[in-house]
Amino acid sequence: MNPWAAGASKSPGLCLAAFLAVGACSSIPERPAGLPGGLRSLSPADEIKVVDRMTWGVNGVTARAVSEQGLARYLAGQLQPPDGDPLPAEISSRIASLSISQKPAADLAMEVEQQRRDADTIGDDAAKKSAQAAYQQRLTALAREAAARSLMRALYSRDQLKEQMTWLWMNHFNVHQYKANLRVLMADYEERAIHPHALGRFRDLVGATLRHPAMIRYLDNEQNAAGRLNENYARELLELHTLGVDGGYTQRDVQELARVLTGVGVNLTGKAPNVRAELRGQYVRDGLFEFNPVRHDYGTKTILGHSIRGRGIAEVDEVLDLLCRHPSTARFVSRKIAAFFVADNPPPALVSRMAHTFGATDGDIAAVLRTMTDSPEFAASLGSKFKDPVHYVVSAVRLAYDDKPILNANPMIGWLNRLGEAHYNRQTPDGYPLTEAAWSSSGQMATRFEIARAIGSGAAGLFKSEGENAVERPAFPRLANALYYRSLEGSLGPGTRAALDKATSPQEWNVFLLSSPDFMYR
Repeated sequence: MNPWAAGASKSPGLCLAAFLAVGACSSIPERPAGLPGGLRSLSPADEIKVVDRMTWGVNGVTARAVSEQGLARYLAGQLQPPDGDPLPAEISSRIASLSISQKPAADLAMEVEQQRRDADTIGDDAAKKSAQAAYQQRLTALAREAAARSLMRALYSRDQLKEQMTWLWMNHFNVHQYKANLRVLMADYEERAIHPHALGRFRDLVGATLRHPAMIRYLDNEQNAAGRLNENYARELLELHTLGVDGGYTQRDVQELARVLTGVGVNLTGKAPNVRAELRGQYVRDGLFEFNPVRHDYGTKTILGHSIRGRGIAEVDEVLDLLCRHPSTARFVSRKIAAFFVADNPPPALVSRMAHTFGATDGDIAAVLRTMTDSPEFAASLGSKFKDPVHYVVSAVRLAYDDKPILNANPMIGWLNRLGEAHYNRQTPDGYPLTEAAWSSSGQMATRFEIARAIGSGAAGLFKSEGENAVERPAFPRLANALYYRSLEGSLGPGTRAALDKATSPQEWNVFLLSSPDFMYR
């Protein structure tokens, strides 16, 4: 059964047109052919493919920016974003009004933690159950706010590449929101540990994640102490965050790194622990982050053949310098970036050149990206990278509504839950898979078709405000616009164009475009 047609079972016209658009196959059709050569002599239509790859999806705003600036200048601005608020005033105002923007994360976390403690002390069973449910609901609301903020930035930020890289790094340094109280910390984790460093030095990014209580708690390092080692974080820091599984480390290196990380923890009490006088100068507190020297192993460690003298938290910085400057890290991180932007199995020669740039620039992420975009391999891959669910949903809304601000991100959050790639919801530390095979099943395609129908018909609920006095702004997507006829039409396959010609209404036309095989790739 054709997966696109499956989603249109309520409308024979939709079913027939979807079938014509994709052919009688049970999986994604053959991907569009790539472009030859580099990026220096592309047609306007091909330049749009570059924009589609380097943003969360091409729309009228980005197409006009490239037309006005030229592709080279536009890409330079994405790699080094200009100063100033990159968001429309209405979106900035709505983000500022969120609870996660109103209080420092440490204050919010301790307030919610106190709510949990108070609930646990209630004697009456019914009242206790109600209070505990209210605590859980508050955690969920805070995490939903973080997801909504992330989606609004992806939809409307001028700094599209930075937002894509924020998503990539959130996945690379994955934290699962449903462990302990991490829902209260997700917004701050993204805002302070990931977002500011998305295009900066990789060393700064790793350091920020290591010092954030969300990562420490997720990987159990607050349980890691001298004489009672917990190796969880040490293992993932080596295997998933820096060197990679084949990066040349041993189990002994994991154990020694765990010793370095002893004492790195979280303090939700607002009170400093009792520390012996001779160690008080070693104590560190920054928000909820805590380094407690009483729990630290001060012995000498040996990691990757390097001797680390025991002296407290300075050991952590020394080890991070060592790991982030290791050739294995350069290769592992470069391959992760190339797999995200170029191909599921990126060309080894491209990865090698990117790794060389990584090493030569001390892990400058923007420089590594520049090496990638300047490559013939990147140009040859345009239009052939399958969209994971987040890319699909965000690109569909961006194309459908351009810069018109949505009032309600909940429909998008719901779609991503259905598609299996909800924000902050990957349970294991490896993050979501971002390959075509992970997201191209017939069930996945049927759900995407339903989403295309909701967006294309204007019935998605994106422009209905939340709350008791909810109002809905009329908003119908008009995809058959100047951007389509000037740039997008020529990149579509003959099957998709034939299906669009058979559409009997603007709604059908929109659905056919958003559910076409061409739209599944970037």
